[in-house]
Amino acid sequence: MAKTEKEKPVLKIDDKEYDIESMNDNQKTMINHIADLDRKLQSSEFNLVQLRFGRQAFVDALKASIDEDENKESE
Repeated sequence: MAKTEKEKPVLKIDDKEYDIESMNDNQKTMINHIADLDRKLQSSEFNLVQLRFGRQAFVDALKASIDEDENKESE
């Protein structure tokens, strides 16, 4: 059976590739921080979309309620 070689993990910055295994511990820690911050940014962006949608739903509900009251008063 032929052995398949695993590709070494590579980090790409500004179109240049770096071998992660050859980096020192401090550099690997920075990579982990960057990855964690990327996840947090994605989560924050997701939450922001939810918050904006929820806010708009309340604005729309308030407008509808005001319109309903105005229609009742004009009858």
